[in-house]
Amino acid sequence: MIRGIVARSDHCGASASLGSSDHNEAMTNQVAPVVELLGAGKKIGILTSGGDAQGMNATVRAVVRTAVSLGARVFAIYEGYQGMVDGGAGIRELVWEDVGSILHKGGTMIGTFRSKDFREYDGRKRAAVNLLANGIDRLIVIGGDGSLSGLDQFRGEWTQILTELVAEGKITQEVADAHPSLMFAGLVGSIDNDLVGTDMTIGADSALHRIVDAIDALGSTAASHQRCFVVEVMGRHCGYLALMSAIAGGCDYVLIPENPPEEGWEHQLCAALKRGRAAGRRDSMVVVAEGACDRSGKPITSAYVRQAIEDILGEEARVTILGHVQRGGAPSAYDRWASTWLGYEAVMEVLTAEPGTTGPVIGFRGNRVSRVPLIEAVAKTRKVPELIAAGDFAAAMELRGGSFTEASRIFAEMVEPSRIESDTECKRIAIIHGGGLAPGMDSAAATAVRLGISRGYRMLGVQGGFPGLREGAISELSWGEVEGWLTGGADLGTSRTVPAVEDLYRISRQLEEHHIDALLVIGGWDAYEAAQMLHAESDRFPACGLPIVCVPASIDNNLPGSELSIGTDTALNVITEAIDRIKMSGQANRRAFVVETMGRYCGYLALMSAISGGAERVYLHEDGIELPALLDDIRWLRRSFASGRKLFLAIRNESANPLYTTDFLARLLQQEGQGRYDVRQNILGHIQQGGSPSPFDRLLGVRLVSKGLDVLAAEFAAGTNESHYLGLVQSKVEVRPLEQMAEEMDPTYRRPLQQWWMDLRPVLKAVSDAAI
Repeated sequence: MIRGIVARSDHCGASASLGSSDHNEAMTNQVAPVVELLGAGKKIGILTSGGDAQGMNATVRAVVRTAVSLGARVFAIYEGYQGMVDGGAGIRELVWEDVGSILHKGGTMIGTFRSKDFREYDGRKRAAVNLLANGIDRLIVIGGDGSLSGLDQFRGEWTQILTELVAEGKITQEVADAHPSLMFAGLVGSIDNDLVGTDMTIGADSALHRIVDAIDALGSTAASHQRCFVVEVMGRHCGYLALMSAIAGGCDYVLIPENPPEEGWEHQLCAALKRGRAAGRRDSMVVVAEGACDRSGKPITSAYVRQAIEDILGEEARVTILGHVQRGGAPSAYDRWASTWLGYEAVMEVLTAEPGTTGPVIGFRGNRVSRVPLIEAVAKTRKVPELIAAGDFAAAMELRGGSFTEASRIFAEMVEPSRIESDTECKRIAIIHGGGLAPGMDSAAATAVRLGISRGYRMLGVQGGFPGLREGAISELSWGEVEGWLTGGADLGTSRTVPAVEDLYRISRQLEEHHIDALLVIGGWDAYEAAQMLHAESDRFPACGLPIVCVPASIDNNLPGSELSIGTDTALNVITEAIDRIKMSGQANRRAFVVETMGRYCGYLALMSAISGGAERVYLHEDGIELPALLDDIRWLRRSFASGRKLFLAIRNESANPLYTTDFLARLLQQEGQGRYDVRQNILGHIQQGGSPSPFDRLLGVRLVSKGLDVLAAEFAAGTNESHYLGLVQSKVEVRPLEQMAEEMDPTYRRPLQQWWMDLRPVLKAVSDAAI
């Protein structure tokens, strides 16, 4: 209860509104007692252990800056547990500036090591001496299940170790009494995404980016020669990277540890490759997890897969082992903002923990921070390889979670479809886009076509959005016709035009003439509004009363019933990469940047890119911009540059304020800077809608359209004509009646009434404002 009151109410409330005049008064009235309560006199140790993972640096940065902003001190323990055992220079204090330029870097600035010494009791006693010498009794550890289980063992032995150290004269009784308990929080850093109980571990999203980028690149050379590639990815006991990259990369086959293939799988594999070629595909791609095995436990190597292809099909195949490149490079936008949030929460955990309590593993479940008992999480994680070895593959899949099992089922359907040509007499589903372009529209449409055909429907495409529907620009889509759509924008085209009531007669005639039985609408706000109009006017135009399912696709992330929309993650990555380049351009000067993002009246892209890009200020329409707050920001900026700052970054949502524009903010900062710094503005524009869709957006599209087809199948079976919108809510796909949409929306500003990501405003405040 104390944690809830302090961390959620006082601290968060004080820092929620970055652009309003209430902000500074709130900080004046509330920050001082919160700092005194949470951080004063407390010391935190942080270490990274085990394999490195992109996003570890973002976590370290967040821990240091959150703790410092709350008055605590942070000590980096270098080279993992070994630095704790060795002590001395292995434990050093970090201040705000020490973590100023690490957010965009892969790996871990404080090093990692698999310490043999810490596995021994004597090594842990030495570690305790070194912690106590620095006054540290709170730890944040970022690592895998081995690192975290060692941490819990250390905590359990703490009282015994103190007693022995006092008896041996290595510490005084006063020191022991001052630090009676070891309090900790564990964060999982693992590209394998193998911790049971969390949706995503630190580094997994970035590793998936590396793999999908490689698959996309290999696809072009494979298509040139009509060649097959076998791609080996990491994952000794977890098939997450292999399975998700196979889906996102549009691959032909995947081999994972949790679900080994049946005997004779080699012929099944080659049959899948032949089907792809028969449908017009020039490249073939097989993904193999490094820990893949058959049902008898015999390893399946990438070399064996290549040989099987050559022996059965008589065609040349190539093997690409991606190796440690999967761990390297800059972290994705997700691994920046999510890791920052986790670091923030870890600090709150250890600063408010009661002595003697067991620390949790902090992770994510459905875009929310969750706390899992450490021993339970580690035990379940280690149970998976045991189940695989015992041949209980169903139980292993179950432990991986519902979304993993769902993804495996969908991929199996796409690899072995019931048909790749539509039957003549079957239901006809038309796919239509609406609203602005969102990366991933194409991949969602392609998946809908192939799953729809496999499930026995004829799939049609409407060219040019709802104006195209009005004009009858409708044609059937075949399995092979959507080949290559995974990396595209919207081959069907899209339009922001919402039909007028007088257009509905012509639309209804086109629906009748093309015998369309249902609409699958993939798009943004305008698409939803058009679908709602068709549904509402079905009494006057009966042909418009067909089942409709709306699938969210908008970089603005402003649609009802879904916490994330197709295209949002891609846009956020594009913005984050642009910010990296912008900041690099200003390294040689004392410079302030004001960057404008899209989003209209929804500030998701602005806030999340501010966190992932390392901005000091963000201006959102949800908070507004007021002149007193801007003047406070200017005074803060003057002091900051006078104290040695060389770079400042502010992110502005495009509709944050109609008068305080990006140009106005840049000119104001320039004028009031009085020569202390230069100011540059960057309006990123339509590059945010471009680029190949990210792995997450491709995977989200697969889940959503599969569910959408399920909803239409239920309507067909029941003989009803209800319409729905669906989306991802806390990692589950939820379906809601279209009539309910108005209840969730702010029609004036075209955004949901409740936006989960607004809870991250205090996180940005904690890591961006050294003056507080």
